[in-house]
Amino acid sequence: MTKIQQGFLWGASSAPLQVEGNDVSSDWWAREENIQGMVPSGDAVDSYHRYPEDMHLLAEAGLNAYRFGIEWARIEPRRGQVSRAQLAHYRRMIDTARGLGLEPVVTLHHFTSPQWFAGQGGWLADDAVDHFERYVRAVIPMLEGVEWVVTINEPNMMTMMIEMARSAESGELPEWQSPTVEGAVQPLLPIPDPEVGRRFVEAHHAVRDLIREATGAKVGWTVANQALTARPGNEAKLREIRYALEDLYLEAAVGDDFIGVQAYSSQEVDENGLVPHAPHPDNTLVGTAYRPDALGMAVRHTWEVTGGVPILITENGIATGDDNRRIAYTSAALDGLFASMADGVDVRGYLHWTALDNYEWGHWEPTFGLIGVDRETFERTPKPSLAWLGEIARRDGLPA
Repeated sequence: MTKIQQGFLWGASSAPLQVEGNDVSSDWWAREENIQGMVPSGDAVDSYHRYPEDMHLLAEAGLNAYRFGIEWARIEPRRGQVSRAQLAHYRRMIDTARGLGLEPVVTLHHFTSPQWFAGQGGWLADDAVDHFERYVRAVIPMLEGVEWVVTINEPNMMTMMIEMARSAESGELPEWQSPTVEGAVQPLLPIPDPEVGRRFVEAHHAVRDLIREATGAKVGWTVANQALTARPGNEAKLREIRYALEDLYLEAAVGDDFIGVQAYSSQEVDENGLVPHAPHPDNTLVGTAYRPDALGMAVRHTWEVTGGVPILITENGIATGDDNRRIAYTSAALDGLFASMADGVDVRGYLHWTALDNYEWGHWEPTFGLIGVDRETFERTPKPSLAWLGEIARRDGLPA
C-alpha cells in the first residue's frame, strides 16, 4: 500500500479564460472576434463572480487544494497600467480558498496574454521577457503566504500554438484549429521550433527566483506530458520528437521546487513523427485515446529527465459526458500514480482537470469537470465523481 505523505494536495484545477468570463483585454478574446469559426468564450461559467461557490463545493467534498490562475490581461490591460482592483480581486480568491481549507496553487500565465502584448509581437518580441517580468513583479506582493506558484502553464503547448499560427499564416493550416480539441490536421502539425521554446525557458528562469525570494513559495511550471511511445525501429525519432515537444521543458525545470505533470493520453511516434489517434469508440470527446496509464508513464519519464525534481500532478482527467467513465479513468490513473510513488517517485499532490465543465478553447462540448454548469443560469451541479475524489482525499488515497 502506497503511503501518502503528510500535506499531500488533493484538488482540482481551472484556467482564467476558461471559467471567468468576459476576458475582454486578452489576446484570446481578440481571436474570438476576428477569426471565423471560433466559438466565443463569452461569460464562460462566470467564475469571476462565483468563485466562492466553486471553492465551497470543492472543500465540502473533501478536497484540500484548488489550482486557479491570475489573468495578466486583467492585471495589465494596457502596457504599464496595473489594475489595483484586479490585484485585490485575486487576493480575495487566495483568502477565500485559505478560509475554506483549500491550498491555493496559483498560475501566473495560462495560455492567454494582454492584447497589447500580442500586438507587439507576443513571446517572440525582443522585450517579451521584460514585459512578463514586470507583470510578475506587480503580482508578487499579492502572493504573500501562497505556497505553490506556477509561472507558466504548458509552455510546450504555447510553442505549438505559435507554430500553428505560423502555419496558418503560410496557408499550410486552416486559420483556426483548437490547440486542445483534435481536428483532422492537428496530429500532423510540424514539430515546434526549440528556439521558440527556449524563449519560454528564459521567461520562466527570469521570474523563478524573484518569486521564491519574495514569497518563500515553491515555484515551478507545468508541462503537457505526451506519454509518447515509439513504433518498432523508431526509437531515434521518438527521442527527436520528445525533445522538441517535452524534454526541453522538463530539463529546464531542474532547479525548480516542483514540476507540474499534466497527462491525459498517450501517442505513438513512427518514422514520420506523431501518429494520429485512430478513430475508436473509446476515444475521448477531444479525440484522444482512452489511456489512463498515461499518467504513470508521464510521471516516471518526468522523474527520470529532471533527475528527481518533486512532482505535482497539476492536470489529469478525461473529456467525457459519462461520469462513471470519469471515475473509472481517474481510478486507473491513480493506480499508475501510486505505483510510481511506491517505486520512489516524489509526488506532492494530485489536482484533477477540471473543477468545472468549462470553455475548452473554442468549444463547449468536451466536458472534463467534476462539477456540471448550466450555461444559462450558471447553476452548479456536483457530479458523483466529485464526491468520489473527495472521499479518496479524506482517506489519503486508501480504499474504503
